Amino acid sequence: MISIIIPTLNGGELFSEVLAGIGRQKIDLEYELLVYDSCSTDDTVARAKACGAEVVSVRREDFDHGGTRSMAAKNAQGDILVFMTQDAVPENDTALEKLVVPLMEREDVVAVYGRQLPAPDADLFAEHLRLHNYPDRSYVRCWQDRYTYGFRTVFISNSFAAYRRDVLAAHGFFPEKQLFGEDTCAVANLLENGYCVAYMSEARVFHSHNYSLIQDFRRYFDIGVFHTCNSNMLKNFGSPTGAGKNFVCSEIAFLCRQGQYHRLAESILRSGAKFVAYQLGKRYKKLPKQLPPFLSLHRRWWS
Repeated sequence: MISIIIPTLNGGELFSEVLAGIGRQKIDLEYELLVYDSCSTDDTVARAKACGAEVVSVRREDFDHGGTRSMAAKNAQGDILVFMTQDAVPENDTALEKLVVPLMEREDVVAVYGRQLPAPDADLFAEHLRLHNYPDRSYVRCWQDRYTYGFRTVFISNSFAAYRRDVLAAHGFFPEKQLFGEDTCAVANLLENGYCVAYMSEARVFHSHNYSLIQDFRRYFDIGVFHTCNSNMLKNFGSPTGAGKNFVCSEIAFLCRQGQYHRLAESILRSGAKFVAYQLGKRYKKLPKQLPPFLSLHRRWWS
């Protein structure tokens, strides 16, 4: 049995597309749909219940990326836990079926994540981010692969991912009180204990965000904070610095292939802002206490 778990907050029309996409899935396994809603003020709850979902209410101030997902996982009935977000729309009717294939085929694979394609309204920067981070080639990575891929070894996204429930439970589910990245922390723990994570490019959802320059700055500030708070992970898997340089070069090449030469200056500006934000995030403990919440994309976390 599969348990599909989706945290929600005012999902709107896009959440309806997600629910419709789940309803169209062709999969032989029985599944349940669990929605953990942070007191939405729109009709998110009604939409979920109309599709047969079990809805659990979570106070907004109590929502925690790791803690809420762990609570949902503990209450789930499935042997396989599929985590999605309210804006990750399945591309076709076999996305779920293909996502869980590695869990069926290999006993050492206990976590899988699918490919995230740019949403139809994605701008150039959002499109490149998804194409760069989610290639069209599937792979499996294990503990020994950290020497080749470094910090990319622990890459995963709970926007569309599946876990073997018994193994995830045995390793404490997801850590609580993380700014974000509860999925990365869980996978790092699983890899260190001899298991593997798979990327399934054939399992696809539409999911992207058109971040402004300021939003990008705040996102990279949070990444810096996350890396400082999880410094042991960087010691085990390596620094992401090289990946950042590769991304900058890849984005410039992408814009040139698209003939968008007039966007190169914006790309360089964004890259510079990300670098500054990341360095500030790494040093957040040295900043005035009132400044980190202002610079962060997840301001509620700081309180």
